[in-house]
Amino acid sequence: MSRTADLVLRNALIHTVDPDLPEAEALAVRDGRIAWVGADADAAAWIGPETTVLDGAGRRVLPGFIDAHNHVRLGSDDACVQLAGARTLADIHERIGAWLAANPDAEWVEAEAFDYSAIPDGRMPRASDLDPITGDVPAFVLSYDVHTAWLNSAAIERLGITRDSDVLPFGRVDKDPETGEPTGFVKDFAVRGLSRDGHRALRDLGVPWASADRQYGRLAKSLDDAIRFGITTVVEPQNSLDDLALYTRARHEGRLRSRIVAALFHPRGTTDADLDEFAAAAREFADDRLRVGPLKLYIDDVVEPRTAALLEPYRGCARHRGETFYPAEEFADLLARLDGRGFQCFVHATGDRGIRTVLDAVEHARAVNGERDARHQVVHVECLDPADVSRFAELGVVACMQPRHCAPEIAGPGRDWAENVGEERWHKAWPMRSLRAAGAVLALSSDWNVAEMDPMVGVYTALTRAPLAGGPAWIPEETLDVEATIHGYTMGSAYANFLEHERGSLTVGKLADFVVLSRDIMRVAAAEIPGTVCEVVAVGGELVHTA
Repeated sequence: MSRTADLVLRNALIHTVDPDLPEAEALAVRDGRIAWVGADADAAAWIGPETTVLDGAGRRVLPGFIDAHNHVRLGSDDACVQLAGARTLADIHERIGAWLAANPDAEWVEAEAFDYSAIPDGRMPRASDLDPITGDVPAFVLSYDVHTAWLNSAAIERLGITRDSDVLPFGRVDKDPETGEPTGFVKDFAVRGLSRDGHRALRDLGVPWASADRQYGRLAKSLDDAIRFGITTVVEPQNSLDDLALYTRARHEGRLRSRIVAALFHPRGTTDADLDEFAAAAREFADDRLRVGPLKLYIDDVVEPRTAALLEPYRGCARHRGETFYPAEEFADLLARLDGRGFQCFVHATGDRGIRTVLDAVEHARAVNGERDARHQVVHVECLDPADVSRFAELGVVACMQPRHCAPEIAGPGRDWAENVGEERWHKAWPMRSLRAAGAVLALSSDWNVAEMDPMVGVYTALTRAPLAGGPAWIPEETLDVEATIHGYTMGSAYANFLEHERGSLTVGKLADFVVLSRDIMRVAAAEIPGTVCEVVAVGGELVHTA
């Protein structure tokens, strides 16, 4: 049988993430899979007249990145006013005002990525903060983490929100404690507004952001970005059955160049019949390009608006420590039922009490169903009590974490996260090194569009815990080394999603997904890593992107 390959990469510096052969100079691809890995001197044996030969020119090659938590379907929307980097209410007004001047006939103002810290006095936003700049045009503004929405008075009226409104299909209405009137701040948007019912409600109410065409536009743009950044597998963590048609369309139109794992959202009220539909979807979408299967749940919300569940009260509060979306016993029984049906669960948990509630539930599920290789994930792990660090490895729970979230300019001193938690608890913040030392599997990711999608930004932050522009590190004792970080973005994320036999390392027999980088991120100073680009991206041995 001929050993001729379809593609040979040679003269490269390959970090395989395979402990049996950590470094190599060349590899051969046949039928979309890695046929050989070894020394450059032996590559010629794989080259025939039809072989494509790719000269690595001594550059660093890694397995394709596997982004374990990336909201490509939510994405970023070019039709929205972009508020990222707006640090004050005046900045927000300036950007919205400029957009309105350029779009004088707009029927809605839609904006995304407002920073809680931009609102004065540490409070949450109100309609009265938007009204002076938006006037009678309804405004729908999403926070940078997409966990809350901010409406002006015109939008409150347009969406039919009154003093009698409490829980809406797309969120929970915040009310003025003195007047009882809605403030314009809507909590729990990620839990309700991004659900199947929430999205349908917003679409039916005429919010343009929720339309099918706008959804597909966000997905297509994010998929293009993903492949450009060398993300050859995207784990999209929160979808309804309605959303699967978007991926089918992207695949049909040639936009699905990255492989997709799509988790299905399990909000409160999900029925056994829904679970049967979820299981059917998992059987229908089960190839190496588009796989459906895991379930996404929430146990708490986020620290910035003080809706994450903490063990002790928030800084400056006598009693308030946030709430869990389920009582602990109910959540434990729910997880045991899902585990018993064979589902893998991704559970959003940011506060130390929220995380402990999830770990307790996994322990309960194992007691009820027996131990199995479930690989349930705690997603975010932002504020972890030291007493729970060892439980991840003990219970086989994956820590799905986003290094960029712990950057000082996002969560550190002076920012809402650090101030709400209080300095005495900062040692609990994103303890990546402690978890890895205790044997936990780290699956690293971006959480786009909450943070930048580019893995180079995440790698830099994991190595330094310093601002992207340079400056003092925050909690540097919890940094990772470069090998551990790359493992988290490749084999760690592959293992977390039951993909370790197919992806995550450059090993003979696995899918030929790899990237050729413009800089050797394993050898350059950490400050030089941002700005590194993928000069070549291969998926299944096909060169799908060249810089």
